[in-house]
Amino acid sequence: MLWNTLIVLFTIAGMEIFAALTHRHVMHGFGWGWHRSHHQPRRQRFERNDLYAVVFATIAILLIAFGTRGAWPLQWIGAGMTAYGLLYFIVHDGLVHKRWPFRYVPRRGYLRRLYVAHRLHHAVKEREHGLSFGFLYAPPTERLKAQLRRRQAAGASGDAATTPRDEDTAGVGER
Repeated sequence: MLWNTLIVLFTIAGMEIFAALTHRHVMHGFGWGWHRSHHQPRRQRFERNDLYAVVFATIAILLIAFGTRGAWPLQWIGAGMTAYGLLYFIVHDGLVHKRWPFRYVPRRGYLRRLYVAHRLHHAVKEREHGLSFGFLYAPPTERLKAQLRRRQAAGASGDAATTPRDEDTAGVGER
């Protein structure tokens, strides 16, 4: 039981690293065709970017299926992937992108930092020059804001209209 729990927890942590790298190098690379929809105003309930969730859910289901047929520890790796997917759904789709019926905006703490970091990620509208690619880990927001200001001053990320509203990013410290 302890090993299984540790495998699930390590998989969740590993998925954040894997997801950040995939987000940076695949979604903002050759997979931009699907991911672009996520950086544009949403017009429908689903967007092409949601296909990534289908791909990762399929992998998790297959791992669980093989694991329950005797290929330990695959079912626990699949369970960790599923838990990460649930956290992603709650934090990214619900909290940050408001794809749920409630409209909670965190005012302080780590959820605020995560919220602001992802808003800053979306301040860059094009494929290149992005920042903050993680989903559950957020670098200090002051560092991200400074990085965004430097890129805007250099003309790399478009005009000031791409900057999130002040009320979305105000009051977030280095925590």
